[in-house]
Amino acid sequence: MLNRKRRERHQASDDTSLIARGTVIRGDLCFRGALHLDGRVEGTIVGEGEDAMFTLSEHGQVDGEIRVPHAILNGHVTGDVQVTARLELSAQARIDGNLRYHTLEMAAGAQINGNISREGGSDEDAARRELPAPAEAEEATPA
Repeated sequence: MLNRKRRERHQASDDTSLIARGTVIRGDLCFRGALHLDGRVEGTIVGEGEDAMFTLSEHGQVDGEIRVPHAILNGHVTGDVQVTARLELSAQARIDGNLRYHTLEMAAGAQINGNISREGGSDEDAARRELPAPAEAEEATPA
């Protein structure tokens, strides 16, 4: 079912870019549609549009920040990662940096060496975060 939804989402955008193994790009990279990275990028990767999909193969490397709506990572990232919709970490994925995500699927063996935070929770989650902490000090003061 999930694979069918992925196919349907990407049929609307047939634009797929491939950065081949052995290719090194130094500089920031913005894309629409889908980007598949087998090579290396030294810079920030930004996916524009709600359907932008970034795939990092087991041979791919990113030395810089990643900001995309959807991502499947199976290579090495040195830098912060922000995925606003869905992130899938495959078994060989390694992130050396902070991770912010909305929905996460993580396979056994994937590594995250940094802070992890979920964003875009439900209204109930937001309300819980806004509640003040219990005032234990007030209850413990002698009368």
